[in-house]
Amino acid sequence: MKRTTLLLALCLMSYAFAKASSIPPQTKSTNLSKVTVYLSGAQIERTAEVMVTEGTNSFLFDNLSNDIDESSIQISGLKNASILSINFGINYLTEQLNTKKVDSLRSLKTKLETDILKLNSLMSGLHKEEEVITANQRLGSNTTEIDLAKIKELSTYYRKRVTEIKNGILDAEIEKTNLQRRVNDLTKQFNEFNVTEEKSKGQITLKLNGEQRETLKLKITYNVSEAGWYPEYDLKAIATDAPLQLSYKAHLYQKTGIDWDDVNLVLSTGDPNTNNLKPTIDTKYLRFVNRNYRNNSNATKAYNYKYNPTIKTITGIVTETNGPLPGANVIVKGTLNGTQTDFDGKYTLQVNEGETLQFSYVGFKTSEIPIHASIINANLEADNALEEVVVTAYVTSSSRRTQSYAVTTVESEDIGRTLQGKAVGVRIRGANSITTATGDQKTEGITTTTFEINKKYSIDSDGDVTVIEIDKFEVPATYEYFVAPAINENVFLTASIKDWVRYSLLPGEANIYFEGSFSGKTYINPLETTEELSVSLGVDPNIIVKRKQLDNFKSTSFIGSQRIVDMAYSTTVKNNKSTGINLKMVDRVPVSQNKEIKVDDIETADATYDKDTGLLEWTIKLGPSDSSKKEFSYELKYPKHKRVNL
Repeated sequence: MKRTTLLLALCLMSYAFAKASSIPPQTKSTNLSKVTVYLSGAQIERTAEVMVTEGTNSFLFDNLSNDIDESSIQISGLKNASILSINFGINYLTEQLNTKKVDSLRSLKTKLETDILKLNSLMSGLHKEEEVITANQRLGSNTTEIDLAKIKELSTYYRKRVTEIKNGILDAEIEKTNLQRRVNDLTKQFNEFNVTEEKSKGQITLKLNGEQRETLKLKITYNVSEAGWYPEYDLKAIATDAPLQLSYKAHLYQKTGIDWDDVNLVLSTGDPNTNNLKPTIDTKYLRFVNRNYRNNSNATKAYNYKYNPTIKTITGIVTETNGPLPGANVIVKGTLNGTQTDFDGKYTLQVNEGETLQFSYVGFKTSEIPIHASIINANLEADNALEEVVVTAYVTSSSRRTQSYAVTTVESEDIGRTLQGKAVGVRIRGANSITTATGDQKTEGITTTTFEINKKYSIDSDGDVTVIEIDKFEVPATYEYFVAPAINENVFLTASIKDWVRYSLLPGEANIYFEGSFSGKTYINPLETTEELSVSLGVDPNIIVKRKQLDNFKSTSFIGSQRIVDMAYSTTVKNNKSTGINLKMVDRVPVSQNKEIKVDDIETADATYDKDTGLLEWTIKLGPSDSSKKEFSYELKYPKHKRVNL
């Protein structure tokens, strides 16, 4: 009897479980409440209200991004319920939700393409008719003659009909060309709108075990990768005796497949994609190696630049210790899209895909820099361990590398219950929080800074940039004119900013406005280790600098096995401005790293000379229309059978 009762209970439990498993989940809508945008990626926060009963409850949250990182999904607000499972899937049958404007353009494009097909059918019929007329235009036969009137009648018909056919084909070709041009324009407009044919949507299936009947207000958070923001600045200088006006702007973009409508935004300087594992350094043991050994243990550069997906054209200069480096290879890593620098070390490269620029040249160490700005300069270091030369040819092409990452952000109070995930980026109580000049809330944590935007924004999922001003400063600055004529004879106006750390700036491009006019772009790099942050405000064409080598000093003599070369330079500075200026000019005397090359008889006149670096520095004060000339010279001695990079 007991065995029968137990068996019956097991059967009932199995039946109840099977019945519960067969019940389809309840489809519930979610509301987008908050988005935290990282430098790369974003955390989405949605809310949903569900009713749970005692036992197993299953819910389906659909119309989500298909870009969700499953391991980052987090559910909170569970009260007495507990999570049985969380599953993320993609619904490929869900049509894409487009705007009315996009749907209207798509309908118009479909109509135009249908009209083109009809014209193709018309032209095909006219060609067939022309073939029939051509094949049957013989008059009469070998035994039957046809009179002249009949010949004239048939000839007139053939001429008239063939002409009509030719004109009909021509008219159809013209109309088809016009329609095809409109279709091409619509295609370009779709590309401008970043319209894709992707129809899939993400969905989360949540199974809960309820202990009682109750209403839950769930908070669902997860991470997506196709979003981010990058900083850009506006630098305005009214005059050289006034402080700089600095506007700090965030450029947001997202291509998650779901529009963010009227949402609360938080911008974070964190990047979940960064490798957070600290390195382990072990003892280095010396040993004998063969002649082909090459040391590849180069340290990872701490650039901290973030990839900017909106950059399409990059320009810059590649240099080495002695100046510009002509013929250096510049390539987008992972692709065949590359170019070479010109005689002045300059390059221009169109970038469609890829995230990192790779700079290389025979005899120098390869350098890699993330694509973070429209101006990227690189300085290559000599590779003393070079043993083998590999020459690679580059052609224009493209490829793409996708990235993924997992991150879960834990609330300070309601941690909730998660199926998977690790807590990172936890908000620390007591963090320094202030209100910015734009009214946003700025919170500085231990490793990141966040900006809570006080205004709601709508950001479409088309990849277009939305610009938000998050702070602005009036920055005290010291202005100075600077020129290094050995490299560039243009005179640059620079502004030096002290105590720049307190502004919490990120590396980014800056638009320069001087005296009310746009002067170009520069790059702000607060990651420098210098005490002052120096910003270039552009070239002043009213200050003329000319550097030339003096011919009477360019002499060569031989003493025994030694070659002796006398070198001398003269630099003239002319101030064509209506006001006086202070100019800092820097030049250089070469420094020998070989005992067979000697630099003697150095004449620097009134320049400040650093023997270790060979740099000469003048501080020149010029009144309106004044000019000044500075000279220096030196003597080189080296073996006459060798050459030196003069």
